[in-house]
Amino acid sequence: MLKKLRIKFVAIIMASVAVVLAIVFTGICISEYQRSMSTVNEALSSSIDRASNDVLNAPDPFMRGGGMRFDIEGVFDDFDDYDELSEMLDEFIEDGGFGGPRIGGGREEERSLVPVAVYVQDSSGSYTAVSRYATAYIEEDVLATASSQLAGVGEGSGELSGLGLVYEKRSVEGLTYVAFADASYASSWQALAVSLLIAGLLTLAVFFVIALLLSKWALKPVEEAWTAQRQFVADASHELKTPLTVVLANTSILLKHPEATIANQSQWIESTQVEAESMQGLVNEMLELAQVESRANVQHEPLDFSDMVAGETLQFESVAFERGCRFEESVAEGITVSGDAQRLRKMTSTLIENALKYVDDGGLVEVRLEAKGNVAHMTIHNTGSTISPEDLPHIFDRFYRTDKARTSGTGGFGLGLAIARETAREHAGDITCSSSGSGTTFTVTLPTA
Repeated sequence: MLKKLRIKFVAIIMASVAVVLAIVFTGICISEYQRSMSTVNEALSSSIDRASNDVLNAPDPFMRGGGMRFDIEGVFDDFDDYDELSEMLDEFIEDGGFGGPRIGGGREEERSLVPVAVYVQDSSGSYTAVSRYATAYIEEDVLATASSQLAGVGEGSGELSGLGLVYEKRSVEGLTYVAFADASYASSWQALAVSLLIAGLLTLAVFFVIALLLSKWALKPVEEAWTAQRQFVADASHELKTPLTVVLANTSILLKHPEATIANQSQWIESTQVEAESMQGLVNEMLELAQVESRANVQHEPLDFSDMVAGETLQFESVAFERGCRFEESVAEGITVSGDAQRLRKMTSTLIENALKYVDDGGLVEVRLEAKGNVAHMTIHNTGSTISPEDLPHIFDRFYRTDKARTSGTGGFGLGLAIARETAREHAGDITCSSSGSGTTFTVTLPTA
């Protein structure tokens, strides 16, 4: 079950990370596409605006600013090869034919980083290059194909995907202007998408490793609780098995002698009663532990903890006398805590009873209570056999007893210390245990009221 839970935990984390990355990266790509398209469209629109203003204010609209009119089919017929055309274009540019962004002179002018070719279309379908604001040119065959595709197209902008061009077509004062830009300037998002995809895969790989480590860490308390629950069921079954076996055996004996009187069978009846009371005690302690762990029915109110501890020690003096041990107490007066009087009294009596149970003959049991700052410290110390280092970390576990065979004869089910510690914790305190050659000491810390 824990393995399936861990797989589900990792799957949920990876799915969540993948969804978040997909949303974020998609948003970045859309934003980059919109930005690049906006830049291209602004460049196209700006070029048409400036070209139309230049042409409209010129005496000869096709010669102003180095304008050049040409017929698409015959404009390049006089050039035998590209080298000759390139040389003439270089000379044309040096003479200021295509112009360029003006700099200096303290003037501000809108500049475009996108090369744009600007043309004017006449009624015959011929294109005239408006060279002053053109920062690019188009090959003859490409321009011919573009003009044929745009022949029946109205004003607006779009993309000629087969030619790799983005265009804007607009009419100004009876003249139709067409501006072209390379579509690659609007597709920078594709390279970004590839980079983000690689980054996303690497991120998922890193998160997969992190998720495996986190799943192990996050499910550790669940695994411990699951193990504790299984151990609890096993221990409870062990504690109930013996009395149930005895009860069933006694019942079987009684059924074999239906003619016998109660007096004749009293030993089996008494044995059944003893075992039933044992089971009842176990069930009551299990219910009490469950209530304490769930923090149910807790009545917090100020109480004199000094008076309570003194009263509990007084009750155990006779027990200490019977055990033949010394019993000493040192309780500071006036220590007040806030909590449930009944549960704190049960916690104190459990610890004192436990100390008297395991003290050696002629040994010492000592109870001390003092205040250190805003914390009440109660220590219960007894001499005698120490708790082994292997057992010490588990001393507060449910059903745990250092006597693994459960044959010590000291009674109890191994729930008293677990209930005592949970009681301290529900009162914002705790219980610790230390054991050395001088004996065993339980220390209770509770905040004072």
